[in-house]
Amino acid sequence: METHELPLTFRDRPEVEQSRMIIAFSGWMDGGDVSTGTVMRLLHAMDGEPFADINPEGFYLYNFPGAMEVNALFRPHIRVEEGQVRLFDPPSNTFYVDEQRDVVFFVGKEPNMNWSTFAECIFKVAKLTNVQSMVFVGSFGGSVPHTREPRLYATVSDPKLMQAVRKFGVRPSNYEGPGSFATFLLTQAEQRDIEMISLVAEIPGYLQGTNPLSIAAVTRRLASILDLPLDIEELREASTEWELRVTDEVEQNPDLAEQVRELEEAYDNELIEGDES
Repeated sequence: METHELPLTFRDRPEVEQSRMIIAFSGWMDGGDVSTGTVMRLLHAMDGEPFADINPEGFYLYNFPGAMEVNALFRPHIRVEEGQVRLFDPPSNTFYVDEQRDVVFFVGKEPNMNWSTFAECIFKVAKLTNVQSMVFVGSFGGSVPHTREPRLYATVSDPKLMQAVRKFGVRPSNYEGPGSFATFLLTQAEQRDIEMISLVAEIPGYLQGTNPLSIAAVTRRLASILDLPLDIEELREASTEWELRVTDEVEQNPDLAEQVRELEEAYDNELIEGDES
């Protein structure tokens, strides 16, 4: 597709050299809000400013066959007060930049349709901002207990990138099943001369809602990998309060409490075996 046809709107044209792009998507692979929560935390810590948007039209399903409860997941959020529409909130896809540190951020919703065109938009902005590397951060529900740090796994566009992230305790991914848009980007990155890493956290599968502990752990690890500035005090306090509250709720459910203790034992034994090998 010709670039002038791409549904991109620029608010500004930032001047950055040899930059990196950090990517988050809501929806798939944003369990615990780890994808969007981590990248937004870094974005605010670095005072990123918005400079471009992808028009959502043509990328999302607003109507889906089936029960109303399922259909509701695809509809834009609205708010009506006193018979007046006060909010109509379609999916947003925004690029931000910290020109001083040459870092570009993208926070959006994973597209339902037209993946090639959506990817073309991202790579177009990447070219205009001299992006050399991309990092997507996401999550999936697994067997990690909420009292432990999430395990991190990586999929890379170039094998040498795996060697670079292993020293931060990141493991290579092994997976077969439904794919994400981030993985589609990975398949396209090499031909664009861009290095890309998909960094995915395994978080507690038995919990729903925002997971501050996992967000804090992934934010801290991502900041270390990318050598970015980060004040984690606020994150540490929020994650501690969350862990104490969740633990109290878990202890009120004997079956769940036993499940968590078994997960803790398996997690700790794996660490011990890893240290001994």
